[in-house]
Amino acid sequence: MLDVVDLATEEDGLRPALAPVASVSRRQAVLAQIRRGIVVGALRPGDKLTELSLAADLQVSRATVREALGQLAQEGLVVSEPYRGLRVADLDTAALRDLASTRAALDDLAAGAILDDPTGRRLDAVRTAWAAFEATAFDDDPVVRHEGHLAFHRAVWSAAENVVLDQLWPVIQAHITIALAQDQAARHDPERSHRLHRDLVDALESGDEGRVRAAFREHTLTSVDELIALRSAHGTAPETEPAPHGRTTA
Repeated sequence: MLDVVDLATEEDGLRPALAPVASVSRRQAVLAQIRRGIVVGALRPGDKLTELSLAADLQVSRATVREALGQLAQEGLVVSEPYRGLRVADLDTAALRDLASTRAALDDLAAGAILDDPTGRRLDAVRTAWAAFEATAFDDDPVVRHEGHLAFHRAVWSAAENVVLDQLWPVIQAHITIALAQDQAARHDPERSHRLHRDLVDALESGDEGRVRAAFREHTLTSVDELIALRSAHGTAPETEPAPHGRTTA
């Protein structure tokens, strides 16, 4: 996997120092490079992206960069704003809470379907996903950890065997990627991530609907409240924040 080294933004007066892209699958390599930059925080939420500077640093054509940015825009990782151009997508406090509440509802749906399966096949799929997640949970590469995180939640939704959840995943995934990038910038705690995901699996294996609901809500709603508090403490939260959901942060 290609590395991002000392990435700066145009607003800092420097061109991003990205590693050159190999000639094979250039568009996919550019996609991977920009995604990596977002995940590791080298490309921060709100950072401006231009075809010219990216093409120069990645040593590809502007057309290739344009195609990659178009794909990332479709995924929701890049946004186009009037008078500001293309920028890395950002999630303000309201958007983070909306994402968490939406995920909580959809996670409830997926978990309910897994619990309702009398064959145990769906729960076995979750166990398989957990084994794959655990293999990446403490990897030195933050991108590997990030992809393992996403793959686990994707597998939980897939285990529910719900066609609509499968169709919704690509939209949710982009938002989760931005939220995880913000979380990674605010804290680095693989042990915590491992524990929270283990709690989800343990809850599903217990078959206790109340415990499952509590575990998933702890994983999403409380985690977002913690992230918002961290952003506020670090001075990266929006100036105006909506009133919190009536929850306390554990």
